[in-house]
Amino acid sequence: MITAQDVGGVHIKYLYHCRRQLWLYLRGIRPESLNASVQLGEAVHDTSYNRNSPVDLGAARLDFLDGRHWVHEVKSSARPTEADEAQGRHYCHRLRNLGIDVKGAVLHYPKTRRIFRYPYTPEGAELAEADIAEVLTVASSSASPDRLSNSRCRGCSFTDYCWTE
Repeated sequence: MITAQDVGGVHIKYLYHCRRQLWLYLRGIRPESLNASVQLGEAVHDTSYNRNSPVDLGAARLDFLDGRHWVHEVKSSARPTEADEAQGRHYCHRLRNLGIDVKGAVLHYPKTRRIFRYPYTPEGAELAEADIAEVLTVASSSASPDRLSNSRCRGCSFTDYCWTE
């Protein structure tokens, strides 16, 4: 089963987006590669800020870290979400646990040419710890969480698993 060290950015993103999606992902159900939205996100990632190297933290992989210790994440969506912010906060938390004095997360939205900065604070550290604990709670659940309303599932790669009878 998953441990706190195994929790990565995708787990945090799915936690905020849909707990059922997280639960399915934790059980090895991964239809993302077949989803057009995921493929678009990968294309945006591959063509944006490609002069920087990704940073592999084991379970987590962030897009890049600049010389001032800001975590940068490139997003394919047009607007920021709570899940994006939580994912950036999680990467900051992981880097702090490795002894890196990270300043915060910078989220890039190339589609709308917008950039948002989220400084890493002690409150952010507490939220990151709570998020990890919540992922472990979802992972230990024997039953899948309830599905969201059908309108909130639009574009989700797990829709067939949740809505096919």
